[in-house]
Amino acid sequence: MSAPADPNAAPSPSPAAADDAEAKRAFREILRWIGEDPERDGLKDTPARMIRAYREYFAGYETDPEEALRTTFTEVDGYDEMIVLRGVTFESHCEHHLAPIIGRAWVGYLPDRRVVGISKLARIVDIYARRLQIQERLTAQIANAIESVLKPRGVAVVVKATHHCMMSRGVRRHGADLVTSRMLGAFRDQPITRSEFLALVDSKSESA
Repeated sequence: MSAPADPNAAPSPSPAAADDAEAKRAFREILRWIGEDPERDGLKDTPARMIRAYREYFAGYETDPEEALRTTFTEVDGYDEMIVLRGVTFESHCEHHLAPIIGRAWVGYLPDRRVVGISKLARIVDIYARRLQIQERLTAQIANAIESVLKPRGVAVVVKATHHCMMSRGVRRHGADLVTSRMLGAFRDQPITRSEFLALVDSKSESA
């Protein structure tokens, strides 16, 4: 029996998915389906623009998130306290309607001899965000990748986001955000450690 697929791994694009000409034809059909004329001047180049935009929106499929964390540093003079990167902005798309998910992530870990550059923490958020997502999975993937590569004593991730699939369609509710969290190791087992992290998430000095 073959091993189950790694849910964190970037799937390999199929030949059909990599065919720009076929994607352009599909986008043209969508324009026609919504009642537009894909031949009019303002829309002639829209399928090509959509190709470029979608390649940027979903660039996370082309990157191994765990590889982005592999460069670590051990010369930390014994530092073993909490490390938290707050308010990392991201833009994603929900897998149900391809509507935008706009939010911020708070990422913390307790190092065990190794630390990673802070830009790599932001990078891991971006890689997973640039895939079709649900927020719950996005939160878990960020935490799981950090735990898998750094092997820290604990990982904590909180994500707060607004979902345009709820704002611009369906129930059409504005002003609500969804909050998800993933606590591993000491953050799950030690209430004081978890509370310290959550206090930093809720701090009034958080990024605007």
